[in-house]
Amino acid sequence: MKRIKDYLESKRSGLRKLPDFRSGDTIRVVVKVKEGGKERLQEYEGLVITKRRGPQASFTVRKISFGIGVERIFPLDAPSIHSIEVVKQGSVRRSKLYYMRERSGKKARVKEKTDYGITSPDGKSEEEVEEKSEETQSTTSHAQAST
Repeated sequence: MKRIKDYLESKRSGLRKLPDFRSGDTIRVVVKVKEGGKERLQEYEGLVITKRRGPQASFTVRKISFGIGVERIFPLDAPSIHSIEVVKQGSVRRSKLYYMRERSGKKARVKEKTDYGITSPDGKSEEEVEEKSEETQSTTSHAQAST
């Protein structure tokens, strides 16, 4: 069993380098598509809802296309994958985001991880939200004190 595992790891190490991404990240996968005798590149951008490990490692990307949820499973070793780019890093607490299938609209958003902290889905950082709430509390306390 160990020999098989070593063999598979040696095969994988010779392949191209892929970026480090996790569940909750929004990624753009560029896929080679054959149509007739021609080959072209097609982008598929969406949320990573699961990532499987092991010899048959794969990841599932979900996007909303014309109001309908579309999921696509990509094997990590697939020769049809031209490149993968991480668009946004999400902050989630689970590794399998199957609950996103039932969500739509604003409820289907994921908090974004940034260099300086976590950003809420509406684009404000948690520090900005806390500062805003402190300002409103201080103005309301001043207003109450003056009356």
